[in-house]
Amino acid sequence: MGKLLYLVHRLPYPPNKGDKVRSYHLLKHLTQQHQVYLGTFIDDPADEVHLATVRALCPDLHVARLNPRAAKLRSLAGLLTQQSLSQHYYQNAGLQTWVQQTLAQHDIDAVVIFSSVMAQYIDARSSPPMLVDFVDVDSAKWTQYAPDHRWPLSWLYHREGARLLAFERRVAQQAKRSFFVTDNEAALFRQHAPESGSKVDAISNGVDAEFFSPDAARLSPYAQSGNDPAQIPLVFTGAMDYWPNIDAVTWFVADILPALRQAWPSLCFYIVGRNPTPAVQALAGPGVVVTGTVDDVRPYLQHAAVVVAPLRVARGIQNKILEAMAMARPVVASTSCAQAITAEPETELLSANAAAEFIKQVSALLASPERCTSVGVKGRQRVLQDYSWHAHLSKIDQHLSPTTQP
Repeated sequence: MGKLLYLVHRLPYPPNKGDKVRSYHLLKHLTQQHQVYLGTFIDDPADEVHLATVRALCPDLHVARLNPRAAKLRSLAGLLTQQSLSQHYYQNAGLQTWVQQTLAQHDIDAVVIFSSVMAQYIDARSSPPMLVDFVDVDSAKWTQYAPDHRWPLSWLYHREGARLLAFERRVAQQAKRSFFVTDNEAALFRQHAPESGSKVDAISNGVDAEFFSPDAARLSPYAQSGNDPAQIPLVFTGAMDYWPNIDAVTWFVADILPALRQAWPSLCFYIVGRNPTPAVQALAGPGVVVTGTVDDVRPYLQHAAVVVAPLRVARGIQNKILEAMAMARPVVASTSCAQAITAEPETELLSANAAAEFIKQVSALLASPERCTSVGVKGRQRVLQDYSWHAHLSKIDQHLSPTTQP
């Protein structure tokens, strides 16, 4: 059993949002064969109650508290340097000291980084071999955000994309191996960082198909909430303080839902997820329910007529799609998201781009309960076949051996 230093930008528990799902399952995988020293941040006070669960997995745990509002202000110092704002956002002297002490006091065999910004805590010239799970090409996200915002945000997002890409390239050069969530993301990074192309791999997301599985005894939250039991629930799940999710539901409510409700008056769009911003809360009204945080997302998925993922700004594999498929529900997703999943188009996962395409796909499903059932069942079969966490994460194991060369 080796010793690993694992640095994660957000406490990898509970696995209740996209990045935490992946970082938690990676932590679980690593602890099966290694002692894992975990350094991380808490940016949500609600996560404090879960520290004991994470601490039980690790011989040592260091948690730095991060106030998002204060961190955003502090990150503006990056404008006076050549660094990205993201690096400044996650700078913490206490975590830096703990990392140095951990490396000095323990015979660490390898360093595993989750999210490129955490690589700033490692001096690759003197540290053990470093493996980096970039997940997505984050710099490309910022560049993609820019055209959808006015100056000065457009300028700021362009700058952040350029500065963060420069940092990502340096990190990849120093790393023994770099990983991305899909082959497309890996290929995109190779285009931007050809000097590190031979050291870039893809490790797909998975889904806990035992946890996310239909249960005949699971009650419908729609009936329990006192709403009309005849309503037809459409569902979107995700952290609702994340801009791509905000953009997705805002677009759906404005450009897609009215036409659907004209044809299906009892349709109700449920936006299920934590921390809805004022813009998301303002969407609530006739035909739209904003739930905020829920104890368990599975009832909302299981009893949904259709699950939608109209993400216009998104990269990589979306856990929300895999979870809905695992729950045997039909999913209509943006084409870019659907293409990241190895599912048979139209029979296991449906895709759309323009508003008219979403309207057509959702309407066709609502008109055919038999097809809804068929797509859901086949989608779950696809998840069971291709999206085991262990099968994907085991790709990292060969690079954790101290005898394996870069």
